[in-house]
Amino acid sequence: MSRPPFPPFTLETARQKVQAAEDGWNTRDPEKVALAYTEDTVWRNRDEFLTGRDEVVAFLTRKWERERDYALRKELWAFTDDRIAVRFQYEWQDAAGGTWRSYGNENWEFTAEGLMRRREASINDVPIALEERWILGPREDGDTTPLPLK
Repeated sequence: MSRPPFPPFTLETARQKVQAAEDGWNTRDPEKVALAYTEDTVWRNRDEFLTGRDEVVAFLTRKWERERDYALRKELWAFTDDRIAVRFQYEWQDAAGGTWRSYGNENWEFTAEGLMRRREASINDVPIALEERWILGPREDGDTTPLPLK
């Protein structure tokens, strides 16, 4: 299995990889999202450590059950031949109706086949008022709006 674009990355292909990840995660489909990772992928997500696609699927299933109405934006931060760093923001609601914006950074490492073998994510959650929410769903085609610093 492979997942283009492939390393070594250029500015254009790194941006494509980031947008593909954003698009995938906005589906909120754990099985589909997990296919972008190697069978033995290794993750650190906040304080959780995962190994393998099965653990990724279980994690994402729990995540999107808890983080309702999830919508994400990612932005390329830096890249090398087979690594990409991104910053991101996503918004969601909890079971009690509270609204949250989560800010984070991820470091990714890819195989020659374009699958992510390693993902390390640091994330902070900030409560926001419902009217402060600006990420309401996937991007419109052609939208390259950068993430705000708020």
